[in-house]
Formats: sequence, structure tokens, C-alpha cells
Amino acid sequence: MQSRLTITVIVILCAALCFAGCSGTQSTPGTSASTGSSGSTASGSTLVTSPTDAIPSQNVVTVDVGEKDYLGAVPVIFQGGTGQIHVKKIEATIYRADGQTKTVTIGTNKGDEADLEGTKQTDRVVVYITFDNGQTLKTNDVESPYRTRQ
Repeated sequence: MQSRLTITVIVILCAALCFAGCSGTQSTPGTSASTGSSGSTASGSTLVTSPTDAIPSQNVVTVDVGEKDYLGAVPVIFQGGTGQIHVKKIEATIYRADGQTKTVTIGTNKGDEADLEGTKQTDRVVVYITFDNGQTLKTNDVESPYRTRQ
């Protein structure tokens, strides 16, 4: 009798843990571009990276955020993956050190690329992927420093 109760409690707790991860709210990327400059407090907070979302195994894809070139452009390249068939939209947003924000849409074919116009300082690049089930996940959130000669 005691072991049945223990097993039942464990099963219920496991089920609760499984469903708890699926009950959060879905975040969506910002799509408007700001061209005005903002105060250093606002731009400083947008340059802080945050954790990315876990992608389910059936939707695994890769997006590479490359190194800045000498003009400050950041290449973002869709590398595909086993879940490529489920990708409906890819958006990359750059939060520039000067306070500007720009968002571009990248194609959904392997090798599709977009260059984000960065600054010659450290910027932040965030990539969101929307899947055919309507779910939008943040797959990349990285700092993009400007490399200087040493």
C-alpha cells in the first residue's frame, strides 16, 4: 500500500514537471526599428544578453552569428538542420551601442544570410525563429564586439 502511494505521488510530480515547462508565455521579437538615439541607461540595458530558448529535438536548426567586419557589419547565416522544414520565419535584431535597433528577416533556406549594420563598438544580436506550429523561440543572443588590431 505504501509503495503504491509513493509511486502515484512520483508519477503525479513527474507529470506536473513536464507540463510546467509548457505553460509559460511565448515571447515575440520586436519588429519596429528605432532610428533615434536614446539615453545611455536605455541603450546599456538592451546590450545585456539573456538566456535563449531550448529548441525541441524535432525542430533543431542552427543560425550562426559571425564576427564583425572592419565596417562593423555582422553576418547572420541560417545553417539549416533537421527541423528546417518546420521553419517559417527567421528574424535577427541588432541592438547597437549607439541606441539604435534594426531588425531584418532572413530566408528559410540553408545558406540564406543577412548582414546587420553594427557599430565599431560592442553590439548585441538576437535571433528569433518562428516555426510552423506558431511557436517563436529565441535561438541566439550574443554580444558582437568590434575587433581592433593589437
